[in-house]
Amino acid sequence: MEIFKYKQAIDFMSNAKKFGIFSIILIVTALTLLFTKGLNYGIDFAGGTIIQVQYEGVAPIDKVREVVSKDPKYAGATITKFGSDSEIVIRTKQASKSVKGGAKVEVQKLLASTGTFEIRRVDLVGPSVGEELKTKGIMAMVLSIIGILIYLSFRFEWRFAVASVAALVHDVTIAMGMLALFQVDINLPILAAILTILGYSLNDTVIVFDRIREGIRTIKSPSMADVINQSVTRTLSRTTLTSLTTFFVVLTLFLFGGEIIHGFSFTLLVGVVVGTYSSIFVASPILMWLNFSVVDFREKEAAAAKRQKERDKQRAQFEQGTI
Repeated sequence: MEIFKYKQAIDFMSNAKKFGIFSIILIVTALTLLFTKGLNYGIDFAGGTIIQVQYEGVAPIDKVREVVSKDPKYAGATITKFGSDSEIVIRTKQASKSVKGGAKVEVQKLLASTGTFEIRRVDLVGPSVGEELKTKGIMAMVLSIIGILIYLSFRFEWRFAVASVAALVHDVTIAMGMLALFQVDINLPILAAILTILGYSLNDTVIVFDRIREGIRTIKSPSMADVINQSVTRTLSRTTLTSLTTFFVVLTLFLFGGEIIHGFSFTLLVGVVVGTYSSIFVASPILMWLNFSVVDFREKEAAAAKRQKERDKQRAQFEQGTI
């Protein structure tokens, strides 16, 4: 489906420096937020206690929040719905054994005025467990980026790999900056969202790069900027349709999915927007600035094709018994 039809290519690369400056501003802002405000680590990483409560009817979440906020022992606790309207989850960053052991009795007394309820579970995440999860989460992201770099180096060429990884770092940095700005609780679903952003952004970038590599072979212009402009223009309809479809699905989750996945869907929203932007205005310009020579690439392709033809000829002769 073509929603954009152009008789000539859009000159994206003429504004490459402007978008480069814009991206640098975004990254510097994101890093500033990360160093000044910092990330708001949730119970999964900082440790704490999770208490699940089920009411007979609709959970009076506003009243529960009012009651809990008055108890200094539960200062900073968050109360959210869990699944149905009758269940809520109380999350507190206290993670001592005494909190877990006495949690049921304390909550029974604390919420006595809010209605009839049952405490379904009390889970404790210790600080050491949270630190281990944090370390493994960072390792997962680093290993993912290294794996992507190696894969793209084999699939394309090292310049394509460097440009792709630079775009991925750009996307993740900005997403983390937004999480710091809005102080979203960093937990395991957020880590899953970050890894999803890596996959989404990479997929978009690889499709653009596939078209650029095809354009290098078929477009007669010796200028890399011209090749990129024509190639990106040809993928514009596909990129727009994919991005808008994904964006509206994630937006629906953000608006109607409830508080449980609010942080997850928010992170994905940022990732979809930034990932689409970076595949065109970050990865492609970096590829151009890495002194990628269209002529050299064509010569290498021609030489590789010639060697393959000679190998095929020798194989055929060997099978026929002529050599």
